[in-house]
Amino acid sequence: MFFKISTIAALVATATAHMALVKPCTRWTPHGENCPAPPAGQSVDYNLNAPLGASQPLCKYTTPYDTPVETWTAGQSVTVKFDPTGAAAHGGGHCEFSLSYDGGKTFVVVHQELKYCFFNGPSSSNTPQVTSYTFNLPTDLPSSDKAVFQWTWVNAIGNREFYSNCADVAIKGSSKSFTGKELTIANHNGYPTIPEFNGNYDTGLEHYKNAKQITVTGNGSTGPAPVPSSSAAPSYTSAAPSYTSVAPPVGHTPSAPAPVPTSSAPAVTSSVRPAPTATPVPPTTAAPGPGPTTAAPIPTQPAGGACTHGAMRCAADGSGFQTCVWGVWDTVTSCPGETKCKANGDSIVCDWV
Repeated sequence: MFFKISTIAALVATATAHMALVKPCTRWTPHGENCPAPPAGQSVDYNLNAPLGASQPLCKYTTPYDTPVETWTAGQSVTVKFDPTGAAAHGGGHCEFSLSYDGGKTFVVVHQELKYCFFNGPSSSNTPQVTSYTFNLPTDLPSSDKAVFQWTWVNAIGNREFYSNCADVAIKGSSKSFTGKELTIANHNGYPTIPEFNGNYDTGLEHYKNAKQITVTGNGSTGPAPVPSSSAAPSYTSAAPSYTSVAPPVGHTPSAPAPVPTSSAPAVTSSVRPAPTATPVPPTTAAPGPGPTTAAPIPTQPAGGACTHGAMRCAADGSGFQTCVWGVWDTVTSCPGETKCKANGDSIVCDWV
């Protein structure tokens, strides 16, 4: 008995694990839904499910697709999906879904899945229970043909990491501006660190509760929320998730709370601090057309010593594999069933012994 070659190839292609957004199609993903070809000079990146590097910009890649991958209308229900194959969900954590109207410099939150992202409740599992979320966009979003939709995640268990994927979308809006919470950034260069939860899923929630209110407009201007007539502090609620359950797969410095704005207040157009930027890490392989049909070789590295980002190795007992994430070996991801991890040329595979 053995895995078919196609099954082994699928395991190799997803062996870097972690979660990755596939709908809407994110920049340079090889696994997204209805993805166009990358713009000239860009190529697919098989490491998009790795955490954000310390020097990487919030979207990893700053060049947008030539056209939006999806067109949404303010107030409509949208569904976002994650790749469940070989994914490592690290016991859940805090997820936010945001929009940028200034090319990815500033993001305003449109939905949150705090504490138990990818799960139905507290969990120490690495296998996600929830791989899609459906939510309504705010009804007062402004229009833009060049909006950036972003998913971000602070994991509950494991190395202190910050995950991010960005997609280029068009918004058919109903107003000139929208006011909401600014994206919370943590476990990233120059921002606070949220410690490992260790079973306390309220860990780090103060950063999300105290996120400042910002106003964005369709022309790309962004500024602090206007001062409302009421002095009441903002309330904080955690929305119940709408989710799809699946079977286990194979393989900012925080600001003080801002008052809640009124819907009739005008937009403010003063500038804000841009997010850290840097030259993105180049993708590991180039592929023509809409995307490759075969997996690129994954660098392997023996046990012991410093590790190179993207390198992989089998656990000493062969029970699973590890990925090097910016110089640190990640936790072991188990091989499925009774298979064992072994090197196969330039790849790491889970195969029958």
